[in-house]
Amino acid sequence: MVARRMVTRAVRSHWPSARGMLTVGLGYCTPYLGIFREEADRSLAFMPARQGVISWPTARPGRSALVEDDMLPLADAAVDRLLIVHALEVSNDVQALLREAWRVLAAGGKVLAVVPNRRGLWAQRDTTPFGQGRPYSARQLTELMRQSSFTPVAWSQALWVPPISTALVLRSAMAWERMGSALGLPFAGVHLVEATKQVYKPAPLRRERTVEIFRPVLAPQPAARGVDRVGEGEG
Repeated sequence: MVARRMVTRAVRSHWPSARGMLTVGLGYCTPYLGIFREEADRSLAFMPARQGVISWPTARPGRSALVEDDMLPLADAAVDRLLIVHALEVSNDVQALLREAWRVLAAGGKVLAVVPNRRGLWAQRDTTPFGQGRPYSARQLTELMRQSSFTPVAWSQALWVPPISTALVLRSAMAWERMGSALGLPFAGVHLVEATKQVYKPAPLRRERTVEIFRPVLAPQPAARGVDRVGEGEG
């Protein structure tokens, strides 16, 4: 619950409002997607097949679905806000997932990825929600987004509070967050990167090649002249 509150606070700082937008969560994102449910035009939760799916929201008509993370049931450029949580670090094909995210995101849309920090304490504990899969450094995450035709526009971190479930640590969670953010401490639990879609992908470079002048391999030879004819001049 403490981790959920801290990460939700960080997500909201990136997206103060989603009013009138189609907001989609990919991965296990329902703990954080709920803050946009009342204001967004529609909110949908897509959970990869290998992780399983839960009913969301619990007391209303369902808005969650089990999907393949590289084949989302959405039209091209349909999504205004795409929240990715507990997906990149456990995906079997991260590039395919991000290509699909690029496809469904509108030209003016934004994607926000919440990913475990390689240097953070939460990634070192298997019992924490961010202790599964492959964590990322800030540099690795930046390079991954750029390779997938996204332009990072904003960064933040969250979960400086240690993953220790003692009452004293839990009560001081907000103090840990404020101190870690103010001092820029390197052991935050998660990175949050907000990115926009590169509408025009750079064209691949073409190699120059030298074109040789065509020359026939075999030169034609004239027929021999003055060939004697058999029987020529005979009576």
